[in-house]
Amino acid sequence: MQINASTVSLTVDDVAASQQFFTTHLGYTEQAAADGFASLTRQDAAVGIVLLARGTQILPADQRDQHASGLILAFTTTGIQDEEKRLHAAGVDITMPLREEPWGERLFQITDPNGVIVQFVEWTAPAAP
Repeated sequence: MQINASTVSLTVDDVAASQQFFTTHLGYTEQAAADGFASLTRQDAAVGIVLLARGTQILPADQRDQHASGLILAFTTTGIQDEEKRLHAAGVDITMPLREEPWGERLFQITDPNGVIVQFVEWTAPAAP
């Protein structure tokens, strides 16, 4: 088996709100869309995103009413401090401010209108003991 791409499928209440959030603030573009569905992509190594409306009949009955929760969509990046400033200036609520962990991880989080948590991570040298 060879995997050619990765996509995460998120079940949300308002597909249009998440679609606008990801395209406006995170550089995704619409690959395909229909009522209650959007497929988003980027030109870099970021994972593709499929947004499905909660309750949609295309999902198996036991999955239709689930909501994307308990999930953190994490992106490893560089220039994380500038990215946090850019998103804040654009009016995006920074739900976990930039912080640095002793093991060398710098991170912050934002949350989309449907409660999808997006985390940005940049790895640095760990703090000296």
